[in-house]
Amino acid sequence: MKPVKNSKNPTKTVQFQIPPEVSRVTETLKNAGFEAFLVGGCVRDLILERKPKDWDVTTNATPEQITALFPKTFYENKYGTVGVVDEATSDETLKIVEVTPYRTESTYSDFRRPDEVKWSDKLEDDLARRDFTVNAIALNSTKSSKTLAKQDLFDCTMVDPYKGQEDIIKRTIRTVGEAKDRFNEDALRIIRAVRFATDLNFAIATETEEAIRLHMKLLEHISKERIRDEFSKLLMTKNPMIGIEMCRRLGILEYMVPELLKAVGIEQNQAHAYHVWEHLLRSLQHAADKGWPLDIRLSALFHDISKPETRRFSHETKQFTFYGHEVVGARVTRKIMERLHFPAILTEKVVKLVRWHMFFSDTEQITLSAVRRMVANVGKEHIWDLMNVRICDRIGTGRPKADPYRLRKYHAMIEEAMRDPISVGMLKIDGKKIMEVTRETPSPRIGLILHALLEEVLEDPKKNTEEFLVKRALELSKIPPNDLKTLGEAGKDKKEEEDEKLVTELHKKHRV
Repeated sequence: MKPVKNSKNPTKTVQFQIPPEVSRVTETLKNAGFEAFLVGGCVRDLILERKPKDWDVTTNATPEQITALFPKTFYENKYGTVGVVDEATSDETLKIVEVTPYRTESTYSDFRRPDEVKWSDKLEDDLARRDFTVNAIALNSTKSSKTLAKQDLFDCTMVDPYKGQEDIIKRTIRTVGEAKDRFNEDALRIIRAVRFATDLNFAIATETEEAIRLHMKLLEHISKERIRDEFSKLLMTKNPMIGIEMCRRLGILEYMVPELLKAVGIEQNQAHAYHVWEHLLRSLQHAADKGWPLDIRLSALFHDISKPETRRFSHETKQFTFYGHEVVGARVTRKIMERLHFPAILTEKVVKLVRWHMFFSDTEQITLSAVRRMVANVGKEHIWDLMNVRICDRIGTGRPKADPYRLRKYHAMIEEAMRDPISVGMLKIDGKKIMEVTRETPSPRIGLILHALLEEVLEDPKKNTEEFLVKRALELSKIPPNDLKTLGEAGKDKKEEEDEKLVTELHKKHRV
């Protein structure tokens, strides 16, 4: 994708490598007598010597004319965008090239989408409707006789009526035309400005930033799903810490995740070098530095979100305490995730990671039984992600990095615990076998017996043999239903109480 000549000089023809899957689309349109320009983010990324994530083409052809030129397309929107599918490429990012007719847009009565769209025959009309100058550059390409790294080079000229190339040189995000007009058209552009600035490591132009402050209330008209998508993209940049802080500074975090604002200025104890707000941002940033996925980044950002409401000052230790912040934080996290309409599976995982992020702090005192219960609570499939969240938490304190020995010990204990049964399904007996040996008929009692057996095996995995479990199941089957239920739940409650008591003592010891 790297330009051969100086792409920062808007007066010169430059050369870019353009994938054949993309050039085939533009060349097909041109051979049919239409104009075709690359436009938007792909042009911006080419100039910045970044690999484009998406490729967009704009043309004076209508949707019907576009679909007639390509063997496989889809067109399911009122904005004219036609997806051209290239099944020959193995690159998933290039399977679809979006082709949109030049168009003009009417007023935006809902601050989200145009009331009316009309096709145009002028490229300038299409560029005038775009959000930011850096995304309002069109590129006209002509195949060169040269090749570079076995890829074709294209001689390219820019159509840049809003001086987007100059803003790229200045590393500035600026709206096309009047910022208030662009934000009234689509208020989501307020968040997009921050996301682009964060992703590109640009600054937001002064007049654009002022318009954000004046018009941020327009975000009330934006659907939670659209805000969620921009928030997620912001978290997935390389420097989300900068982006979230920018959202707070500009006042728009209130319209995204207002619960985070409570963390600003909340002092912690000696285990932390930073207040809660900066601790959360630094934890998030470590997840980004590691390239970890969205679920880890969300968990890192939310893990201490309820420290403000659980903070108490201990006159005995002369330190702040935050007992139960993980329990309250899990509830708050669920509220946030559901309000933003995150997928249920992602929501459940993030809530679990927040709820259990305060797992065993002292490898010398914690028992394998407690570790097994932790694995059972969070799930085998999530336990290593929980470890990663714990690492983010530790790095975010600003204190010395996590003790390598302790981390190795954590890993060893988890691996040992994961070889032991942690769920009913891992017992050497099942409901069918219990009914066979006890002569019980299908009923909730079978489940109660299984859970009572699991409680014993969690405490001592050596009991997980068919011989022992059959014998014990026979004994349990003779217990009245209410007593059986009490036995299973009492055992569980007792172990949880013991674990909670131990964790509380460890929290006090380590002042966390």
